[in-house]
Amino acid sequence: MDEQVLERARQRVAEARTDGVAQARLDAALERARAEVMRLAHVADELESELPRQVGIAVRDGIAREVVPVSRSLAEIRGGVNQALRRLERLEQELLAERNARIDDLAILVDLVSAGWSGVDRRLRVLEEGLEGAVVPLRAGREAPAETDAAAVA
Repeated sequence: MDEQVLERARQRVAEARTDGVAQARLDAALERARAEVMRLAHVADELESELPRQVGIAVRDGIAREVVPVSRSLAEIRGGVNQALRRLERLEQELLAERNARIDDLAILVDLVSAGWSGVDRRLRVLEEGLEGAVVPLRAGREAPAETDAAAVA
């Protein structure tokens, strides 16, 4: 046999062994990668089913955390507005009562003044009737002479 042929055959056997080991390593790595991809697919399926529920819970909790202080502030504002409205209504009622009282006072004053002038008119009428000949009426448009006034007083 030829030494060169034998050497080439040995070399091919050695390469086949190295290629076989490399292939075995590649196959093992490929199998591990397949297993990891399957595990990743399983985790993705779990996330796909659980994620919407978890996001919903997180959003609800976050909103509740943020809304509770706002709702408290809103309740305080609402209470303040209601209290202000009650006070305004009470003030309006007091003003209306005060206005009505002033109108009643004005009506009483008008009645008193009217009654007073009626009394003055009666007294003047009585005086005029009692002094019928002693008082000289003034002519319209001109003043009475001074002598007539002196005579009328006497």
